[in-house]
Order: sequence, then structure tokens, then C-alpha cells
Amino acid sequence: MDKFEAIKKKILHRLRTELPKNLYYHCLAHTEDVLQAAISISEKEKVTDDELFLIKVAALFHDTGFLKLHRGHEQHSCEVARETLPGFGFNHNEIEQVCDMIMATKLPQNPHNKLAEILCDADLDYLGRDDFFTIGDTLFAEMKDYGFLKDEKEWNRLQLKFLENHSFFTPTSINTRNAKKLEHLEKIKQIVASYDKEGN
Repeated sequence: MDKFEAIKKKILHRLRTELPKNLYYHCLAHTEDVLQAAISISEKEKVTDDELFLIKVAALFHDTGFLKLHRGHEQHSCEVARETLPGFGFNHNEIEQVCDMIMATKLPQNPHNKLAEILCDADLDYLGRDDFFTIGDTLFAEMKDYGFLKDEKEWNRLQLKFLENHSFFTPTSINTRNAKKLEHLEKIKQIVASYDKEGN
């Protein structure tokens, strides 16, 4: 088993067995989805093999902070990375590159380099995909369960504001995801406009 596969096995096992069961969105499937999106974007962005390795590791760790808490999980994800990665032979510089990518995904996203841009776009790849509403339903259920939202109207208003302010960073995601994201935005605008007609 190579180094990445060993890390992947360890982290996915922890997510599978230790994450709270009411993380309907920030679950094992989300991390696997972000990993695949990160690989796909990286290949199109022509990163080096060493850069791809670090991006894949960051994708695996980016939501491990949810093992500890919900709000501010990015900082805790970095703590998990700093605790775990030395055991796999990572040096200080490599670990800090991983943590820089993870911290860039904190909303509003703020990447400072190409690798962080790739992880940020992978983390929100679903915004420009056909499964947007299906995945969105899991995030709504999670936020409602944690008391961050009270109803669907509040959720759709939040989604509207979020999509209006969101931008993809990499040329790959702009070219492959932006048009579909704008379609979703228009649908949500219509939904929210219907609330205003009802006076709600």
C-alpha cells in the first residue's frame, strides 16, 4: 500500500466510525466526493505529481475537524492533520501547505495559491452539478438539525445569497461548473420571489 492509500484508509475509517450521525452533508460521502473532484480539477489544471499528492491529502483532511465540533471545524481539521501526518513522514512545510489549503475552504473561501483554489473549487463542486438540489437537501437537513436554520424559506434565502456571492477560482471549474451553477441560481431566485408574492 502506498503512502496516500495508507492515509486514505486511516482517515476514511475515522470518518466512517467517529463522525456524528446527524452530519447528513459533512459526512464520509462528502469527503469522498471532494477528493474525486480535487483529482479531476487537478488533472485539468496540470499540477505536478507532488502537488496532486498534497491536494489529495488536504481533501481527505479538510473536514476531519467535524470529529471534534461543527463551527470552526477548519482549525480543528488542521490540528488532526498536524497530529496525524508526521507519522506518515510529512515534514513541517508539507503539513503547513496542507493546512493552508484546508483553511482556504473556510467560508467565505480565501485561497492564496493555485493548490488552495483547486481544493476550494472541489469542496463546492456540487454547486455546478446536476445533483445540486439533492446534495443541498442534506445540508439543509444538517443545518436544521443543528439549529442553524428554522425552515425551508430561510434556507432558500441563504442559498440565494450564497450563490450570488460565490465564484469559482480555477479556469477548469469556471468552464465546467459555472453555467449550471447560474441555472440553479435562477431557480432559487424564482422560489424566493414566490415567497415575496405570498408576503412571507
